[in-house]
Amino acid sequence: MQSNGIRIHKYCNGEDVTRKSAFAYGDVLEVFVHVPHTLDVQGVVLRGNTDGCGDEDVALAEFAKTDADTIYSCTLNTCRLCRGQSSGLYYYELLFPKGLDTRFTESINNVDFYLSRSSGARFRLLIFENDYKTPEWFGKGVMYHIFVDRFCRGEGSVQMREDAKLDPDWEHGIPQYAPYPGAPVSNNVFFGGNLWGVAQKLDYLQSLGVKVIYLSPIFKAYSNHKYDTGDYEQVDPMFGGDAAFAHLLHCAKEKGMRIILDGVFNHTGDDSRYFNRYGKYEDVGAYQSKDSPYAEWYDFRSYPDEYDCWWGIPILPRLNHGKDSCRSYFTGEQGIARKYVKMGIGGWRLDVADELSDEFLEEFRAAVKDESDGECVVIGEVWENAADKIAYSKRRRYLSGKQLDSVMNYPVRNGILDFIRYSDAEGLYHVLTELYSSYPEQVCHALMNLVGTHDTERVLTMLGSTEEDLDKTNEQLSVYRLDPEIREKAISLVKMAAALQYTVFGIPSLYYGDELGLEGARDPFCRMPMPWHEINQPRRGDLLSYYQKLGQLRAQHPALDGGAFEILYHDECCIVYARRKEGRELVVVASRHEQPLTLPISGDFTDLLSGERHHGNLCAQPDCVLILERIGGQGA
Repeated sequence: MQSNGIRIHKYCNGEDVTRKSAFAYGDVLEVFVHVPHTLDVQGVVLRGNTDGCGDEDVALAEFAKTDADTIYSCTLNTCRLCRGQSSGLYYYELLFPKGLDTRFTESINNVDFYLSRSSGARFRLLIFENDYKTPEWFGKGVMYHIFVDRFCRGEGSVQMREDAKLDPDWEHGIPQYAPYPGAPVSNNVFFGGNLWGVAQKLDYLQSLGVKVIYLSPIFKAYSNHKYDTGDYEQVDPMFGGDAAFAHLLHCAKEKGMRIILDGVFNHTGDDSRYFNRYGKYEDVGAYQSKDSPYAEWYDFRSYPDEYDCWWGIPILPRLNHGKDSCRSYFTGEQGIARKYVKMGIGGWRLDVADELSDEFLEEFRAAVKDESDGECVVIGEVWENAADKIAYSKRRRYLSGKQLDSVMNYPVRNGILDFIRYSDAEGLYHVLTELYSSYPEQVCHALMNLVGTHDTERVLTMLGSTEEDLDKTNEQLSVYRLDPEIREKAISLVKMAAALQYTVFGIPSLYYGDELGLEGARDPFCRMPMPWHEINQPRRGDLLSYYQKLGQLRAQHPALDGGAFEILYHDECCIVYARRKEGRELVVVASRHEQPLTLPISGDFTDLLSGERHHGNLCAQPDCVLILERIGGQGA
């Protein structure tokens, strides 16, 4: 951390934590500021505020002098900064008085800074509960994200609804789509994927190094995507029901895999036992009667046809977790959270976490942890930096230690894709630096690293297309595919993105079919059926082999299991970082330069992707990605 010759260092318990800004309650930080004599400042002042409180100024004491610098210091006691709470957020900047020309630190990424003539972006300290832990098993291997209806038609008993339609053309069928984005669509056309099919493909998943399977919603619901829950207490019969789910849990456990469920708890479907707008369920729903046991679960503006719903979509009435009866249905002793933990799941991914209250999140995580002795994981769908996010005008406390273990890492997705598409290594450097400094260490290694999901364009399509290509009508996008030559170039870019996704801190989340080069633009075209019929074709197999190699690397190399992370070098088009653990070191080099680049890094290395040996100064070829193991142990 330095600018204009000024250097800032932080220590905690004798350890250099200069590039970290998340600490346990009770930690005491020592801050040292080295100021060159040539700047001729009158001292150093730390101006800070606990979130929601006013500023306080602390003059740093003169600690020592050298021939070049004056060193100033102060201590920051996290207990005091939390002001009576057991967690909190603290923001600070440093002022360098110089007559009328005071300068202020301006934070770039919560680590690097420059000097400004006015107050600007401050450094952030996240202070978390001192007993905050994440499950040790989560972060190992690979996570695999399955959209159940499109993954595999397995052999087993299923019940097809009368009002559902089956598209028999698994190989060439096109997902049902609306006339234009945002237009209503019934989503009642299915391809027939089920949980029996997931169980039958566990050997395939194991070849990819998968340790965690994240399923799209599986509870009974009208739509093919199941984000309009009809009954949380039933696995959808079209997916094989409770029997298929129990079978999958059993088979996954035998393979050493864990299942994570998608918890859609902010809203239900209007076609549900709780709302029951169409009278399909035996329970008296909130729409049917004000005397319904579920009536207070929803907020009606004008009964029964005007009610709060998610993003104004009438088929998704919003739940009111301010009501104890509603909240306890999910978080109570007999609630949904515990029900599926008892069945043996590995955890939950919480849909639209921004819209779930602090009280709900804290009760939900407490229930999950209590029922699993702390072993189950709780992940939130959060699209931005979760350390101090404001959602709906309220500061969120996701990573304080009581709400979430992890979040979906969309910032890293954006950073990786911008690096691949626009050669923006500087942007990726800032994203990685800010997240690694902002999040507790245990959260960093549990982050759900993704480059594609059911909500985004397929990574191959994204990297092979221009913005103009993707700005088409739904009808055009339904048949949009990359030209063969462009596809081959895009596959090489996908490999580069995957290498980064699999080697930065966190756990890679592989969206089903990306390993086979499945294409698709925006939702619903990113939800095409898995191309099992082409799995042995060269156009699929090369990329699959690459992902299998990355999966093996994740399983075998200790540095990728919670190893320390350090960025060694970056410029506008190249980034180099290291992962270290147990005396072993990986160095990852990714360059989008058009010319070879000699890096200020030397040693003896083996490229774990190609097997090639590197000696002396590293050289990055144009558009290369290297995953290098240092020969002879950990470097500096």
